[in-house]
Amino acid sequence: MPDLILHHYAGSPFSEKVRLILGFKGMSYQSVNVPVMLPKPDVMALTGGYRRTPFMQLGADIYCDSALMCKVIDRIQPQPSLYPAETAGIASIVAQWADTQLFWIAVPYSLQPAGVGHLFPNAPAEFMKTFAADRAAMNPTFRRPTFPDGEAHLHNYFAWLEAMLADGRHFLFGAPACIADFAAAQSVWFMRRAGPVAAVLAPYPLVNAWYDRVDAFGQGESHKMTSADAIALAAATTTYAPTNITAGQGFAEGDEVTVMPVDYAADLVPGRLKALNTEEIVIARTDERAGLVHVHFPRVSFQVKKAVSP
Repeated sequence: MPDLILHHYAGSPFSEKVRLILGFKGMSYQSVNVPVMLPKPDVMALTGGYRRTPFMQLGADIYCDSALMCKVIDRIQPQPSLYPAETAGIASIVAQWADTQLFWIAVPYSLQPAGVGHLFPNAPAEFMKTFAADRAAMNPTFRRPTFPDGEAHLHNYFAWLEAMLADGRHFLFGAPACIADFAAAQSVWFMRRAGPVAAVLAPYPLVNAWYDRVDAFGQGESHKMTSADAIALAAATTTYAPTNITAGQGFAEGDEVTVMPVDYAADLVPGRLKALNTEEIVIARTDERAGLVHVHFPRVSFQVKKAVSP
């Protein structure tokens, strides 16, 4: 098994979700710092156009989207499990809610003027302007809730989590922690970093105590790696994770396709189809620096289409 390489940056909520899971698993990994916004030439060399953070690398296999990354990490290190059998279905549903509904309220709410100075200390005005434009381009149809509306949403959401914890359980579905805990914790982590904005959490002592328990898992054992070294490693790798295509889907191995997220940052990634099933989409693509890489996407929230001939 090649070393796990996490491509991330410090302030990324979804990166924090994965870092906490690596701490929960007691795993070590190589850590590559990526730019906060475009341009990202070294990222594109590996992903082919997928720009969201984080992504994960195992040799020349590149895994996009934290939902898929978490499943791969759980296969590499099965214990403690992120998906205990007794709660696997409902915990995954709560995790998806946390990755979407909770995230898209908590993060915009945290980026109000009272929070921005804490999230981006000493950032020049030009950086903030460019950052705002970059994020707007990722999600041009997003309707940001007003801050009063966002606060009302958050009080509802945190009340739900508080109710789940009211019987004295340590984690959202008892013990041990599971995927739902880490998906929900990333938004609390981001809000806590936003200074006075975190006051919205004050009425929820059980949520705060639960988050502290999740945070105590730490972030695993990281070792710094340069993006150039990660690209060189991919180029030197000639073996790949097994792939398969489920019959009856209208695709065959080697089809020229494009893959894109359907929620935000809908950048097309072209390649030759290697795998297509209920869990993932895998395409092969060649980069002049990274060589032949296999880029993996989850099937949920992603779309695969046959490429249009020029």
